[in-house]
Amino acid sequence: MATYPALRQSLLPNAPKQWPFAWEDYWLSLPFLLFISLPLLALILRVSPGEFVGQLLEKQTQEALGLSLLTSLASILLTVLAGTPVAYLLSKKHNRFTRLIDVLVDLPTVLPPAVAGLALLITFGRRGLLGSLLNEWGIQIAFTPAAVIMAQVFIAAPFYIKAAMAGFISVDPEIKQAAALDGANEWQTFRYIIIPLVWHSILIGIVMSWARALGEFGATILFAGNLPAKTQTMPLAIYLGFESGLDSAFTLAVILLLFSLVALWAVKQLMGGEG
Repeated sequence: MATYPALRQSLLPNAPKQWPFAWEDYWLSLPFLLFISLPLLALILRVSPGEFVGQLLEKQTQEALGLSLLTSLASILLTVLAGTPVAYLLSKKHNRFTRLIDVLVDLPTVLPPAVAGLALLITFGRRGLLGSLLNEWGIQIAFTPAAVIMAQVFIAAPFYIKAAMAGFISVDPEIKQAAALDGANEWQTFRYIIIPLVWHSILIGIVMSWARALGEFGATILFAGNLPAKTQTMPLAIYLGFESGLDSAFTLAVILLLFSLVALWAVKQLMGGEG
């Protein structure tokens, strides 16, 4: 049976052997691509450069942007510190207990964010499972910037853990054995051999987790509230913008879109450099 390129050449003998864009290979994908790209394009075209700069100079916009960047960076730091041991454990051990941990790590990615926010609230709220005890010590978490960070970590950490775990699994066991034979302990092997080998995967996880934390909405609004200059991140400011003014909502939406594009571009570049 003739292949498609050979059949095409026989039907169109004067056509070039390699077309720059073989549209016949892509037209079935066009409906979905238009469905994704047209709303994003409409959002970008909705905001003129002058409006974008003007809204960017507004105090509320700057407060939401600054809080989002600050809390998302803090959540990434906590995620790396607390999530790396989990990722390394899941890459080494394979038993019922680690399978249970694996399911637990994946759960926030499929759990509705509103459910996650409610769970955090009844745990760390003033009358929550742990929050009531913390409240006796004068520590309040709910409806504070700390609650924003905790909501972001809860939702976004699995993206980092899974990426780091994939990197740890890719390390050849013989490399670890050789390091042990040379006298390196487990921490030295991890610090000086494994981490340099999997830094691509770790960076990919950091970028993906940061992008997810930056766009977190559902868990944040239930656990941290929507308090301007205190817990109002960019997604929450967009939500509030539908009541106070759409211009600021459109501007913040475009900013988040640009952050997402940069994050995805960075991930693609890192993935391309792994080979």
